[in-house]
Amino acid sequence: MEHNKYISNRRMLIILAFLSAFTPLSIDLYLPALPQMVEVFETTAARINLTLSLFFVSLSAGMLFFGPVSDKFGRKPVLFFGLALYTISSAFCAFSASVDTLIIARIFQAFGGGAATTIATAIAKDLYSGEERARMLATILAMVIIAPIVAPLMGALVLQFASWRTIFLIITAAGVLAFILVLPLPEPLTTRYRGSTIRSIGRLFAVLKNPSFSILLLLFSALSLPFMGYIAASSYIYINTFGLSEGAFSFYFALNSVAAMAGPMVYIKISRRVGSYSIITTSFLCLSISGMFVVTIGHLAPLIFAICLMPATLATTAMRSPSMNITLEQHEGDAGSSSALINFLGMLMGGVGVSAVFLPGDDLILSIGAMQLIIGIFGGALWLLIKSDKLTTLKRVP
Repeated sequence: MEHNKYISNRRMLIILAFLSAFTPLSIDLYLPALPQMVEVFETTAARINLTLSLFFVSLSAGMLFFGPVSDKFGRKPVLFFGLALYTISSAFCAFSASVDTLIIARIFQAFGGGAATTIATAIAKDLYSGEERARMLATILAMVIIAPIVAPLMGALVLQFASWRTIFLIITAAGVLAFILVLPLPEPLTTRYRGSTIRSIGRLFAVLKNPSFSILLLLFSALSLPFMGYIAASSYIYINTFGLSEGAFSFYFALNSVAAMAGPMVYIKISRRVGSYSIITTSFLCLSISGMFVVTIGHLAPLIFAICLMPATLATTAMRSPSMNITLEQHEGDAGSSSALINFLGMLMGGVGVSAVFLPGDDLILSIGAMQLIIGIFGGALWLLIKSDKLTTLKRVP
């Protein structure tokens, strides 16, 4: 590819992975410090949790804003602005004298972080195409998945020697490091949108009018429902339902995390021999079968539940990068807007899954299994219709 004249694939991979990891680092690194922050600010847990819930709202807004704006002004200028806002806000978080200041700083931090998440995906579309882009996205995903697993452990380790403020100083340093990594990056966007800034944001609706893009966007975003539903309910299932200790819960949660990390690696391994469309079809089938086993025998023992769940987790993460690649392929241009919508709706569906898993009642295992089964069967059926061009004419990935 043309960009290889300026920067190596390996270095580009590191940059995009680091930018994509901003969100989990910003969320999970400080989670172990939440109880300490309640005591320091002499406030309630509900008040401190606003630093988390409002972060998601602002992050989503940042994604929808910076994505299309980067189509007009270029990736680097917009990314630099977002990183500056993120880094300065992180420093304000570290030195907050009140919980209200911390909440406001977190809102601005999240908004700036939205630029990193969305523009990283847009750059991948700018520089890569076809299966090469899918494998690049899979490699980035494999690296990013490690972040929410390692970040809480790092946060807990920091708290052994320092206060919660040090965690935000580390996050501030991460923002500075991102600047350094991005600085030598040449502008990847060759053709910019020539309309006004308002019209560039309006390109979000132009992208949504593309039926192939919109149908795939809804279909693949729905995969976040059972995935995030499990993450939200896992501690209740293992500790309350199965009566395990916190230590035992960590072991079983780690098993699922291994499956999540293995998914992108499996895709990279087999994608040169098996096409993306077949991998996605097989993944929906695995999700359905996994959901059926979770519903029928998942209640028997924690290990059985974990084993039944792992194929669904592996299948979900295995098809994430090819599904994103195929969705991006459906719309020519507007990479920033397309990336913004993909990241935004995925996060929105994940948030719905976090709430939906608790709605049916106390049987959380049944809820998770049912979500997997429904998404697997109906999502798989919808995918087969889309793949055969019976709902819309799909633009094939070369």
